[in-house]
Amino acid sequence: MNLRANREKLIEKGGGLAEKLLTTLQKMRKTYMLERYTLQFVLRLVIFCVVFLAYLVRKEDLYALVIRPFWHGVSPIHILWGYFMLIMISHLIPREKLSMAVMKAYREPVLARSEYSELELLRFVKVQNMRAWLVMLIWLCFNSVFAALYLFGVIDEADMLMLTTFYFLSDYICILFFCPFQTFIMKNRCCVNCRIYDWGHFMMFTPMLFIKNFFSWSLFFTSCVVLIKWEIVYARHPERFWYGSNVELQCENCSEQLCHYKKKRQLQNQLGRILKAAKGGNDR
Repeated sequence: MNLRANREKLIEKGGGLAEKLLTTLQKMRKTYMLERYTLQFVLRLVIFCVVFLAYLVRKEDLYALVIRPFWHGVSPIHILWGYFMLIMISHLIPREKLSMAVMKAYREPVLARSEYSELELLRFVKVQNMRAWLVMLIWLCFNSVFAALYLFGVIDEADMLMLTTFYFLSDYICILFFCPFQTFIMKNRCCVNCRIYDWGHFMMFTPMLFIKNFFSWSLFFTSCVVLIKWEIVYARHPERFWYGSNVELQCENCSEQLCHYKKKRQLQNQLGRILKAAKGGNDR
């Protein structure tokens, strides 16, 4: 779809809305943080593909690596464990290089509104909490299916590792491209505004709860620590999570644009509908 070539037709048919959408689309840029996240997504995709290939070709060997005692020599599992653990530790000891989606919880905002409605903040917290726990309920119910299959011997440790690796990749798919929790339940503007952003580790390592060894339980329980820390901060400082009090979370003040791919697709779809309507009008 060549939107630039059809700019005049779009503006003529869509008026101010089409012009505003085109202007917004042209102003969009890839930030340093977006490029970092895109690179990390590619890395996660590579890890997923390697594990998936091993799962397809050498599942027995993958199974043996997962159930093998953790301290019996170095293996690819140790490298995978180290990478997983490093990511979680970086969230337990946050630093400014991390995204504002994480850092909003652990520092006072640079741009803060001194006067805001406490009632509106309380309403925000109430609604977000209800939606967040709905997400948790859905997640636990969904994964209880895999837990039952594992406990009844239908799937094994290799399958649970493959599921974890898929969740590991899906975490960044949700951030960059499409998040069902954001779209259908949380209704947040973007990941920077996300109430449950740091739930991702708990979600990706949920399958590890059911494998009884150091490799799996160390990952799962560390993810629980990340989750608990996030919830404590949210309970103590909800004003850091609301764009009404934390002005940094407002779109015009965002320097990261992690919603770039999502927003670009939405704008192109809107303009595409306007262009289609314009062509339809010309045909008649």
